[in-house]
Amino acid sequence: MLMAANLRRHNHQLGWTGRLTAYVIRHLQQAIGSIGDLWRTPFTSIMTVLVLGISLTLPATLHLFVKNTQTVTEQWDSASEITLFLKLSTADKAAQNFVQRVQLYPEVEKVVYISAEQALRDFKLISGFGQALEYLDTNPLPATVLVTPSKRFSQAQAARELLVKLEKEREVEQGKLDLEWLTRLEAMAALIEDMVLGIALLLCLSVVLIIGNTIRLAILNQKDAIAVMKLVGATDSFIQRPFLYAGIWYGVLGGIIAGICVAILASYLSGALTQLTDLYQSQFVLSGLSFYEFMFLQMVAISLGLLGSFISVRQHIRAIEPTAD
Repeated sequence: MLMAANLRRHNHQLGWTGRLTAYVIRHLQQAIGSIGDLWRTPFTSIMTVLVLGISLTLPATLHLFVKNTQTVTEQWDSASEITLFLKLSTADKAAQNFVQRVQLYPEVEKVVYISAEQALRDFKLISGFGQALEYLDTNPLPATVLVTPSKRFSQAQAARELLVKLEKEREVEQGKLDLEWLTRLEAMAALIEDMVLGIALLLCLSVVLIIGNTIRLAILNQKDAIAVMKLVGATDSFIQRPFLYAGIWYGVLGGIIAGICVAILASYLSGALTQLTDLYQSQFVLSGLSFYEFMFLQMVAISLGLLGSFISVRQHIRAIEPTAD
């Protein structure tokens, strides 16, 4: 064909540097030209970009929610205290020695000893059965040791291991570590992460379909021009490039819109959370998307745009063939 022959003759006359330069220039020309194609259909382009941006905003916002939830749970997901009930036969001196040994544990930050007498006095005050308890011959309450794990060993699994280690001490009758609420919190966080992943995959699929359909309509609108280009010798790859670049531009613009929407939502929710946390005297601050997260969002949007346009052009441009009148 005439166009293909001219291109081959022109490339043959150039060196490898010239061919590389010409290749880059052609791609730049087609990339810039694809922006012009989007500009010539402003309504369709704007609507497509807005739909893509909104579709990407939801998974990005859910990611933001999960990230901030993890920040909160990292503050909560710790064992504040381990309660050790000593055997009734443990003498006070032996209990004091036990407390000194526990204080030497590298996993322990603080140890508080509550004698059996102190425990009984506290129970009388709290329960309101002070007079009835006076008739007891012996103290039924054991001495108690409250162990606070260090920050490094305050996580749920490490605290469990510390509890098992402390229960092996000869003075300990029983140990208690209330981790049920932490287990439930971890299960809820895992469920939310799975839901976010599922919703993100569905919305990413919808982005691919939207871009693919938009590129398909653009190809059909230029069907006659594509047929003429093939008639003069243009290859499929040459014809496909502007549409592939159009998908990339859709992804770029959609990713920017999504980033702006997420920033607006984060700013709006930050004010509401500030009012809530002030009531609990907390200093929690909602964190938005970081620069690297925003760039990752852009890369995902560009990849989805390129994938949607690639699927569409591979299917429809090949189907267009010039016909002889």
